[in-house]
Amino acid sequence: MSTTQQERKRPEFKNIHVTQIVRYRLPAGGFASFLHRFSGALMFLALPFLLWLFDLSLISELGYDRLAALASGWLVKLVLLALAWALLHHLVTGIRHVLLDLHIGVEKAAAARSALLIHLITLPLTLAAGLRLFGVL
Repeated sequence: MSTTQQERKRPEFKNIHVTQIVRYRLPAGGFASFLHRFSGALMFLALPFLLWLFDLSLISELGYDRLAALASGWLVKLVLLALAWALLHHLVTGIRHVLLDLHIGVEKAAAARSALLIHLITLPLTLAAGLRLFGVL
């Protein structure tokens, strides 16, 4: 090896420690990817609850009335709003990931813009779903 190669040190990347997570700043694309995984996990974990609600709505008229009474509570509406956000965010971020897989918008600036655009799309849609869910619209 020549001396010039020995003198030049390549940067060394290490994993961060658990205590450093609070101070670590993800780029916009990394944050969007993290929320994509989180929203997918949230929907997966809520699947038994949603299937139970679906079953309750179809079993009989009495079951449907029971579901309507249950869904009128603010806590259930809040859970349904979180699931609506998870669905919308996962859908829009999934479309972004497909476009990136097709090599559309992979440049650093375009990828950062599309990561921020996700929030500009999903947050107003979630707000509209929340207003509809809580009876304002």
